[in-house]
Amino acid sequence: MTTAIDVDHLRTWIGRQQHGSETLSPFPARALAATLNHARLPDVGDALPAAWHWLHFLDTPSTEGTGPDGHPHKGGFLPPIALPRRMWAAGNLEFEEPLRLGERADKVSTISAVEHKSGRSGDLVFLTIEHQVHQRGRRCIREDQTVVYRAMPAGVLPMPAGEQAATAADWSRDVEPNPVLLFRFSALTYNAHRIHYDRDYAVHQEFYPGLVVHGPLLVLLLLDLATRQAAPIQSIRFRAVRPTFDLGTFSLRGKREGREVMLWSADHENCLGMSAVARLGAVAGSEAVVGSGEQP
Repeated sequence: MTTAIDVDHLRTWIGRQQHGSETLSPFPARALAATLNHARLPDVGDALPAAWHWLHFLDTPSTEGTGPDGHPHKGGFLPPIALPRRMWAAGNLEFEEPLRLGERADKVSTISAVEHKSGRSGDLVFLTIEHQVHQRGRRCIREDQTVVYRAMPAGVLPMPAGEQAATAADWSRDVEPNPVLLFRFSALTYNAHRIHYDRDYAVHQEFYPGLVVHGPLLVLLLLDLATRQAAPIQSIRFRAVRPTFDLGTFSLRGKREGREVMLWSADHENCLGMSAVARLGAVAGSEAVVGSGEQP
């Protein structure tokens, strides 16, 4: 069944905004730090590590406002894109000042672009949202988040051939994507999308070969790898190349080139999963808590 995409209608959502405010409780950061086996847990007054604001300003749709896949219904802030599969495609973040735990912060999200493309798997719609996070009247983070929507396959399809990931790296770490790790991250981000924790649904309804490792989790793990080894991260841009599944241990790798760090993940077959470039530089007042210790 082919779904007509009225991209002109969807583009009427461009410019639509959503506002959020909250006091940044230390609990989500402490819970993620524990999940990542940090030796020290963040507390009130500490700077939030890069991109950990993803644990805050979360949408809390009602049960009635949530679809059978676990995603909130579309048509409010998000345009009603008539394609059921939804995954993070890319992002760009600039860290201008650190966010402080225990203090109030404000976030403004704006629909900035809607693009319709056709690929080998059919229609694709790319939705880009700009986020700005302020604290103490100053902008701390500017972010562009791109999400891709696509049709659901009619049955099991072979995974496309993956691009082999580079093995030469300055730093690397292996991670076992066990169900506890995936469930914890889903809970911390209030992400009910069932492909991350419901194996029966992921395999038999969305026809994946296993549970899907969250794209944001891969980015946070790559940032965690980099900040343990290098100076504070000033910015990062990333692109999801291929989904990573819980079919085996995946690897995080990083290589420093001057003021830039090349970061990437490789799945159990050494296929490139997430690719990122981070820019190093001092962020005023940044001494985010990143503890040493065992890895997940």
